[in-house]
Amino acid sequence: MTRSKKRKQKRNRKLLLGLFIFLIIGAGVYYFMAPKDMQENLKKNIKVPKKSSIKIVDVDSKTRPYAVMIDNHDTARHAGLQDSYLNYEIVVEGGLTRIMAIFKDQETSLIGPVRSSRHYFLDYAMENDAIYAHFGWSDRAKDDIATLGINNMNGITNGANAYWRDRTIAAPHNVYTSMENLEEQASTLGYTKESSDWLLLKYSEKNIDLSKNEDMSVANNVAIKYSYYHTTSYVYDADAKVYKRFMNGVEHKDKVTGNIYTAKNIIIEQIDNYTFDSYGRQDLENIGSGEGYYLTNGYAIPITWTKDTRSGKTNYTLKDGSKLMVNDGNTWVQIQPTKGSTTITE
Repeated sequence: MTRSKKRKQKRNRKLLLGLFIFLIIGAGVYYFMAPKDMQENLKKNIKVPKKSSIKIVDVDSKTRPYAVMIDNHDTARHAGLQDSYLNYEIVVEGGLTRIMAIFKDQETSLIGPVRSSRHYFLDYAMENDAIYAHFGWSDRAKDDIATLGINNMNGITNGANAYWRDRTIAAPHNVYTSMENLEEQASTLGYTKESSDWLLLKYSEKNIDLSKNEDMSVANNVAIKYSYYHTTSYVYDADAKVYKRFMNGVEHKDKVTGNIYTAKNIIIEQIDNYTFDSYGRQDLENIGSGEGYYLTNGYAIPITWTKDTRSGKTNYTLKDGSKLMVNDGNTWVQIQPTKGSTTITE
């Protein structure tokens, strides 16, 4: 390259830089010299993203949640639970448990494996005003879905397009879905996709420190025994300030990411249960009140739960009668039979 060409390129770069600076200064002068009414109009046209003080879920959002029944057999390969902001684990027949995961404003591409409905899970879908997603049902769940008018998507009847099978996994533990599929199926079925009554828990904008509560106990380890067959446990990670989740002593991991599932908040409800048919299916005495615990940030305190009706929201209160507030983060509600045991240790 000749010297003249180099000088020309250098001169062009200087001209471009000068033009850019001139435009920036000009825009500033235009704004500050403009009449006040024009300045106000300019301000109004600046799009500022709406901020929510709660990061786990936008408490101002009107989007209706989805409650998805999740298989919890030992062979189940879970996916998507890192995106559910609220999860219920409840006993089913045979001493097993099943999970109902609540999703909202997510784009999760793989959720499952999806399993069939049990009637008492409907109570917790209703208290979140959620569209209920499942693959099959017990006879009692089928009757209650019709009687209670539950907006549901059953993979065997009215929601087949919402689900698919992973043929590399043995049935019935191989049914999966996605938020996109659930959204499309809900639209096809004509379900209302907005809600003003979905919020169950009261989230705190400030970090909740239970260490100063007179009823607190250090809770670095918790074991929640559901039956002779199943125990869910958590170990507190002080660095990440979350609880790592285990099932029967094995890390509970996502099959896609390989990451262990965690919980910011754990609510333990102790509820009487009993067997009512020859299949060993369960019922819960969940209308009324009972005791339990709230755990967060390595500490636990006793709480009381009350639920007045099947569709009514569960109310969690402290010893002084005030409403429980939970930390910003996902929550696992462990609905445990009173015949089980809870062990909380340092």
